[in-house]
Amino acid sequence: MSAEPSSRQIRIFDTTLRDGEQSPGASMNLNEKLEVAQALADLGVDIIEAGFPIASPGDFEAVKQIAQTVRGVTVCGLARCNDKDIDRAWEALKHAPQSRIHVFLATSAIHREFKLRMTPDEIVQRAVAGVERAASYCDDVEFSPEDACRTEHDFLCRVVEAAIEAGATTVNIPDTVGYATPGEVSDRIRMLRDRVPNIDKAVISTHCHDDLGMAVANSLAAVEAGAGQIECTINGIGERAGNAALEEVVMAMRTRSDYFHLTTGIDTKRLVPTSRLVSTTTGIAVQRNKAIVGRNAFAHESGIHQDGMLKERSTYEIMSPEDVGFAKTDLVLGKHSGRAALADRARELGFQLTGEQLQSVFAEFKQLADKKKEIYDGDIVALIGQEISDAVEPLWTLSDFEVTSGHNRKPKVTVTLRSGDEELTETVEDGDGPIDAAFWAVERITGVETVCKDFRVRSATLGRDAQGEVRLEVEHKGRTYRGIGVSTDTVESTILAILNAVNRIVCAS
Repeated sequence: MSAEPSSRQIRIFDTTLRDGEQSPGASMNLNEKLEVAQALADLGVDIIEAGFPIASPGDFEAVKQIAQTVRGVTVCGLARCNDKDIDRAWEALKHAPQSRIHVFLATSAIHREFKLRMTPDEIVQRAVAGVERAASYCDDVEFSPEDACRTEHDFLCRVVEAAIEAGATTVNIPDTVGYATPGEVSDRIRMLRDRVPNIDKAVISTHCHDDLGMAVANSLAAVEAGAGQIECTINGIGERAGNAALEEVVMAMRTRSDYFHLTTGIDTKRLVPTSRLVSTTTGIAVQRNKAIVGRNAFAHESGIHQDGMLKERSTYEIMSPEDVGFAKTDLVLGKHSGRAALADRARELGFQLTGEQLQSVFAEFKQLADKKKEIYDGDIVALIGQEISDAVEPLWTLSDFEVTSGHNRKPKVTVTLRSGDEELTETVEDGDGPIDAAFWAVERITGVETVCKDFRVRSATLGRDAQGEVRLEVEHKGRTYRGIGVSTDTVESTILAILNAVNRIVCAS
């Protein structure tokens, strides 16, 4: 009898804080990035790409703070192949116990001709110089030939070999525009393994985008062909259609270990809590039918499916919901519950609250408990989401509001806001509905002009007394800002969301 193939461990490189944050409207402040970074470390990822330090002072500070505070994981910073980028990346990373500089340079013919306007020889020289400079700072250097999946085979082999010779310890083969198919990705990885003589001196990585819906399939094809690292994001967020979803590639390798014979260091029970945290922090909701972490991922409505589930769970479930972090039942809290119970449930839901945050959420929790008989997980997630979102300085707060509206009647909204010791009131009677009137009232008081680009209302839980959670995106001077508001009164939650966005605008000014 032949022995079972031994399992090979795949490195998980999470780029939620870099590529994921590039999703429109998904930008995070420093405190939010630190919280997500710690959650990723707790999840067990191997590398956190914390940002692009040269991009902005905020990005630099976030990478620096993560490098100084998050432990048990390699912290990575992105840089183009030029001296200023690489020097800035190292300045941010140098205090991390484990650091990596990730340098990249486009290599495809279309990028060489239209974006870089460089010859192949110039590309190789620039790549080598960038890797050598990064290697002069730290031993862990990753090189990415951007748009590798549209780069000619001969030239890709040449660039990869030169980068490894210059000191790259990981070579990433990105499908930058989500153009490749699983067969093409597999062939390309095997080609590099066969044709690049020093390929054994570096780990091959893959970074796939989801423009054609194949990012996860392409990533799995890459590791099946011999790649040792997958670059991915929580919930698959990222540029355009996003990246390979971390939770999907991890659970595919785990659930089909009989086929892949691959493992990771991920604590899968933390997948759902981490997904919720990232969704709450970025304002990007997870679709109900999303694989692994969606609300419907383990839901069964069909009578045939329900009958099968009652007889034998494995008839219609290939994974256990508990294995990815779903609780069997919602823990119901009420007005008699204390801080300890709330803090414990928050931890189970994936949130590490500071003492100040817990105090603030607990106060809101008690107010909500006076309005509702029972408080469910969704209510708690909504309250915490608002607290995290309110991490920006609350320059404007809601003191009072009054709404009059009805059929064939013009809405009338009176809003009173507080800024410091001053209270200002504005009444609007010409809006197109109470929501529009609320926007006008806040705009006239604060002087911050915005254009609403997205407006979503959902109930945090089921029932007539459920909290209304409003998430919105507004545009101000060409930039997009998001806001979140939670209340059992939908108009109030709207005003709170508007104010949250306005405070972000003022803080960024």
